[in-house]
Amino acid sequence: MRKEVTLALPLHAESSRFHSRAMATRLDGRQLAASIETRLQTVVAERLDRAGRPPGLAVLRVGDDPASGVYVANKEKACSRIGITNLGAHLPAETPAAEVLATIQRLNADPAVDGILLQLPLPAGLDERPLLAAIDPEKDADGLHTLNLGRLLKGEPGPRSCTPAGVMALLSAAGVDLAGKRAVVVGRSILVGQPMALMLQAADATVSVAHSRTRDLPELTRQADVLVVAAGRARMIGAEHVKPGAVVVDVGIHRLDPDPAAGPQAKARLCGDVRFEEVEPIAGSITPVPGGVGPMTVTLLLVNTVASWCQRCGLDQPLADLLP
Repeated sequence: MRKEVTLALPLHAESSRFHSRAMATRLDGRQLAASIETRLQTVVAERLDRAGRPPGLAVLRVGDDPASGVYVANKEKACSRIGITNLGAHLPAETPAAEVLATIQRLNADPAVDGILLQLPLPAGLDERPLLAAIDPEKDADGLHTLNLGRLLKGEPGPRSCTPAGVMALLSAAGVDLAGKRAVVVGRSILVGQPMALMLQAADATVSVAHSRTRDLPELTRQADVLVVAAGRARMIGAEHVKPGAVVVDVGIHRLDPDPAAGPQAKARLCGDVRFEEVEPIAGSITPVPGGVGPMTVTLLLVNTVASWCQRCGLDQPLADLLP
């Protein structure tokens, strides 16, 4: 591990001092996701005869949100690569809530379905809360059911929220020892921030959660050995927020308009919640956007589904190390 440096000098002096040092190690989510997919292929292939059927994942999409269409297509491709049967449905945007609920109940009762994911956001007029609550907690592939969040809080086994579980897998693969470290999570959503804080705490880190009402955010984040940013605000975290040598995990992903200086053929750009070009020279390790946390979210969805399949078919559980 790199020797940690405290911010004893004024920030501008520290920043200039670190321009000459090596760039941060990039935590490659694509590479790790591919490695885990290979492992999942083996797990499924070796247990298929005993199970008598392949794992089944149902991604339920309502409406035609373009980003959701891309996400669902990526999930379906990933399922096909490792041998998971796609049992999802795509309902029109005008589908009444009662019909969506009936579809969820049908999937709950289908013995071929091991995981169910309701793709968000839903069309205007559909309340996601009763629909998410209707998913069988044992088939909750996204780990967001109230019961599964309670299991996480109590340290009991169960499906884990995919994005923070993916972050934990990235940190583990990079050899980041969290015990005794100071971790700061920026963002307090139920989707990422809250379960992320619980997972870091379970790994014996000392955790602070920052949010939009936090005063003097840089003062808090500069104390972090591990900084996880899931605020949903493009490029909000810069050099002034980061302790030299810290591990920085950027959960955000945003689409920016093309750079006008790049000419009429320029394409839209992706960025995260972190100003990567500022932070990379300071951090010890950092996730890129894209290619960091994003691929891990999809992969942990597959892990949750295969783990549920093993449990429901009375098989051994070979994926416990990926379920924090």
